[in-house]
Amino acid sequence: MGGFCNEVWDATAETRAAIDELPFVKGLADGSLERDRFDYYMVQDALYLHGYARALATTAARADRSEEIAFYAKSAHECIVVESALHEGNVGSVEGAKPSPTGTAYVSYLMSLAQTGGYGELAAGVLPCFWVYMDVGSRLMEKAGDLAGHPYGDWISTYADEAFAESTRKAREITDAIAERSDEPTVERMREAFVKATTYEWKFWDAAWKKEAWPFGD
Repeated sequence: MGGFCNEVWDATAETRAAIDELPFVKGLADGSLERDRFDYYMVQDALYLHGYARALATTAARADRSEEIAFYAKSAHECIVVESALHEGNVGSVEGAKPSPTGTAYVSYLMSLAQTGGYGELAAGVLPCFWVYMDVGSRLMEKAGDLAGHPYGDWISTYADEAFAESTRKAREITDAIAERSDEPTVERMREAFVKATTYEWKFWDAAWKKEAWPFGD
């Protein structure tokens, strides 16, 4: 794999390095993160994933190749079933919880791609949630050591396991293939989508540390 994905990965190096330096991510690694911040994150992530699953389902609907339709449809299903189990195991039901400003903005951006963008833009826009999480998760595994006694070991192991890594590789492979068969204006829109979604990944982690709330109530 290479081409488009290698290019946009390099283009977001500064953003990804900033994610590693966030106090939330550092606290996850050494287990010092306060539980209320982690719980805030888990609730917001569960709400985000509902919207992300819809974006994945729309990506499947936009795809015109059987293998790609199957991949995004399966990913949408797993996003709801597997991830929901992880979140409910940590924080219970999120019924009645309200999305944060950043969570709302991130989902709204992905849904704008789903409604007005092309297939390539949408595939590029949903890719960072795969790739950034796998990347962060793999380093968290290295830093955390034995997860058996780690307060957030179940979360870290989910995003650092081989099945998730394989899904990420497949998403990259598809995105590269789309870019290869697209014209340059489309590829440029794909670049913009990937960069913006990666920035939203940074904002989402940062918002969890701050326990971001709407300034005048929701």
